Amino acid sequence: MNAVVMAATDGITIAKRNLIRIKRVPDLLVFTTLSPIMFILLFAYVMGSAISNPGVSYREFLIPGIFVQTVIFGGTWTGLGMAEDIQKGIIDRFRSLPMAPSAVLVGRTTSDVAINVISLVVMALTGLVVGWRMREGALDAIVGFALLLLFAYAVSWMMATVGLLIRTPEVFNNATFMVIFPLTFVANTFVPIDNMPTVLKTIAEWNPVSALTQAARVKFGNIDPSMPPPDAWPLQHPVFTTLMWIVVILAIFVPLSIRQYQKAVSR
Repeated sequence: MNAVVMAATDGITIAKRNLIRIKRVPDLLVFTTLSPIMFILLFAYVMGSAISNPGVSYREFLIPGIFVQTVIFGGTWTGLGMAEDIQKGIIDRFRSLPMAPSAVLVGRTTSDVAINVISLVVMALTGLVVGWRMREGALDAIVGFALLLLFAYAVSWMMATVGLLIRTPEVFNNATFMVIFPLTFVANTFVPIDNMPTVLKTIAEWNPVSALTQAARVKFGNIDPSMPPPDAWPLQHPVFTTLMWIVVILAIFVPLSIRQYQKAVSR
């Protein structure tokens, strides 16, 4: 119990350090929030007129997908921060302090959740301006945002493992972009998957990003209840599938990232 308390308190300290850094370098937060706003405006006003979605306006269909893409890309900040701290020698300084080995990872992932909260607030306000609405009540909306943040938290631990393995910020950026970009596009984030080729449609149906997006649309009321249910089981039970993916990702990557961190600081 003492070890858990120590990891939690030390993790809070590290999280404060990361958030203070944003205050001193506000450009990080500015560009983090400008990117999703740009996506919303681009898809809503430029591409929205060319994309049809039966039963619900494309803008309402779009905004949950933008939420999902943003929180997933926001999770990469954890791995990037870990790679930068290793490269700059900050991890070596932490090693000399009497702190729990997992505190750096706990603090980093927690602070990045706070950044995702800010991004979601900005995006939600932008979405309301362009015509998006939450139609299922406050409780369902809270559940929808909670699923987004929990999934982002799980992705942060995954990215922490990758950042500790790669250890070079430039390589980390290229490697994660090549994986996450197609993962968020071969899904139901921006367009319905019914017209996709058979192979891509199957991938999209079982893509965890699709389950999260479908769960968000259900909780925000951005689907047409008169439409038939999706064919694939993950999209028929999107909330359960999303929670299952969150548990699986955390169960795999929390111990992996802690073990990799211990290897990194022992070098």
